[in-house]
Amino acid sequence: MVRWARSAYSKKSDGSSVESLDYEVIENYAYKEEQAQRGKLYVGYYVVVKWFFALLIGIGTGLAAVFINISVENFAGWKFSLTFSIIQKSYKQQGSGIPEIKGYLNGIDTHGILLFRTLVGKIFGSIGSVGGGLALGKEGPLVHIGACIASLLGQGGSAKYHLSSRWLQVFKSDRDRRDLVTCGCAAGVAAAFRAPVGGVLFALEEVTSWWRSQLMWRVFFTSAIVAVVVRTAMGWCKSGKCGHFGSGGFIIWDISGAQEDYSFEELLPMAIIGVIGGLLGALFNQLTLYITHWRRNYLHKRGNRVKIIEACLVSLITSVISFGLPLLRKCSPCPESELNSGIECPRPPGMYGNYVNFYCGKDKEYNDLATIFFNTQDDAIRNLFSAKTIHEYSAQSLLTFLVMFYSLAVVTFGTAVPAGQFVPGIMIGSTYGRLVGMFVVRFYKKLNIEEGTYALLGAASFLGGSMRMTVSLCVIMVEITNNLKLLPLIMLVLLISKAVGDAFNEGLYEEQAHLRGIPLLESRPKYQMRKMTAKETCGNQKVVYFPRVVKVADLISILRSNNHNGFPVIDHMKSGETIVIGLMLRSRVLVLLRSKVDFQHSPLPCDGSLPIRHNFSEFVKPVSSKGISINDIHLSPDDLEMYIDLAPFVNSSPYIVPEDMSLTKVYNLFRQLGLRHIFVVPRASRVIGMISRKDLLIEENEDSSTVELQSTNSSAM
Repeated sequence: MVRWARSAYSKKSDGSSVESLDYEVIENYAYKEEQAQRGKLYVGYYVVVKWFFALLIGIGTGLAAVFINISVENFAGWKFSLTFSIIQKSYKQQGSGIPEIKGYLNGIDTHGILLFRTLVGKIFGSIGSVGGGLALGKEGPLVHIGACIASLLGQGGSAKYHLSSRWLQVFKSDRDRRDLVTCGCAAGVAAAFRAPVGGVLFALEEVTSWWRSQLMWRVFFTSAIVAVVVRTAMGWCKSGKCGHFGSGGFIIWDISGAQEDYSFEELLPMAIIGVIGGLLGALFNQLTLYITHWRRNYLHKRGNRVKIIEACLVSLITSVISFGLPLLRKCSPCPESELNSGIECPRPPGMYGNYVNFYCGKDKEYNDLATIFFNTQDDAIRNLFSAKTIHEYSAQSLLTFLVMFYSLAVVTFGTAVPAGQFVPGIMIGSTYGRLVGMFVVRFYKKLNIEEGTYALLGAASFLGGSMRMTVSLCVIMVEITNNLKLLPLIMLVLLISKAVGDAFNEGLYEEQAHLRGIPLLESRPKYQMRKMTAKETCGNQKVVYFPRVVKVADLISILRSNNHNGFPVIDHMKSGETIVIGLMLRSRVLVLLRSKVDFQHSPLPCDGSLPIRHNFSEFVKPVSSKGISINDIHLSPDDLEMYIDLAPFVNSSPYIVPEDMSLTKVYNLFRQLGLRHIFVVPRASRVIGMISRKDLLIEENEDSSTVELQSTNSSAM
């Protein structure tokens, strides 16, 4: 089937244009001819290529995650080893992309987010920012990396860098490309957390607004491939072939040997953790919104040099705090209970684990603040989640880290570096969760209570209060901790934190999308829309339309005078009545104007016998390209006096709603079908038939080339 995509321009808050995609699929004038040529063999090939691309997306994203993690762990390991070496020798004398991807899958194409150079920048930017110790994570960039890999595969590679293949250029419609990007998003989460089921649910709950059962299988398959690639790479690296990378690097903290059960009295402090997570998460969203708004409107307008200086300054501040604060903390003697349990204290230099000896004068001493600060984020979280370490941290050190890291995360988010907020959110939440756990241990005085369990619940509560995810986040937390017994408690704190956070503002990704001018459609319409109709929404605006046969000069004038990208095309019947024959896209008009092959001298409609002069690929705009602009069209004075018959190129069956339809229903059509245009027409005066579900069931005859619909009615009413 030949498919067409439609698009329209909307304005961002900074005045630049954002192109919106309409995923309605229609048949064009070459449908019957191509269907006869390709047949069922092409359909089978088409399905096989989809699954093959899903395999490539999984492998590519998994390998990207392996490369990032090996590089980060080696960079961080080299940094910490060098620092400890210096200490020992001189003792006596260091953007997520998810809002944009979510907008793309919601129907918005922000130019440049899926380019090949964006992919490369995200990979190496993540290595530098995360390995350098900034208060950022790599899961957001990995989601973006997976989406970029999927997009590049969908359009056959990158023609700009001569890395394209005609064999891969199979998917022409935006719907198919969007399905691949959905697979890439799920692969990114699966690669970051080794949580394949969580990746599928993340794509379903958080990023996409259009979900089909056929897509579920491919997304699940892609996530499974990622899990296999990551597991294989980790097994290979455990033999010491990857430098400092060992069991660290990938986000997974096995706490299966932690607290086995919980009592009814513990539910109250656990609920309090949920409330704290909702409050701190909502505050985090609001603070980052204010700071990002200030950056965009005042700081970043001064040029790229200012962005680089800002990133360097934030890195310097982070390094000073991470190295300086532990120096102000006195060392503590290793607890006897931990030594008797077989835990090594202090930790040997260059190895991950608890009890870091940081400028401590005695052998059996450690610095509890350095155990959190002077570690990679993954190792720090592993320490906070650890069991059988009740006496490791002091409340003063945890509170100090919470305040400083929370402030660093707020300031760092929005700088010109790849940024993820999942891991920093886990660090913030696990810190105050462990604080609550310390209070519970001392208050209830029960031996089976573990502070690490409360750290896990705190991490879940902050993520729920900030990102407002529920099901996918719950599954991710269970997968990365390998403890199914804590599932009810995680569900409890997530529900509470999300409810508290929703009382103040929207989720982090939604807030950032609105700030960047990405017109996301939320999961449900506003309550006021129930009392509004489609006609009231249109207001008194004047509809800009094209006549069927239009003068080239008039086309140019209309395109220059507005930014619309969808135009109704009208024609006149013999009786003089005006009818709408379809919808014409700006991108398609620009292709016709540039080619000039459809220009005609006569202002009369063509008879339909003209040959097809265009290849379908001419009308397909690459996802990573801005497409043709009106400024790219160069016409002579003679060309401007010519005419074009638009009838062969229009979408002859656009979505139509009656003028008195509730705006809530119109909203649901837009979001669930991925539309950008809907025609509002007067209330129909006559019904010509009715279609039920049974009418859509297809019966196959003995001749497999023909099908019949099971009709329940055949007469017009």
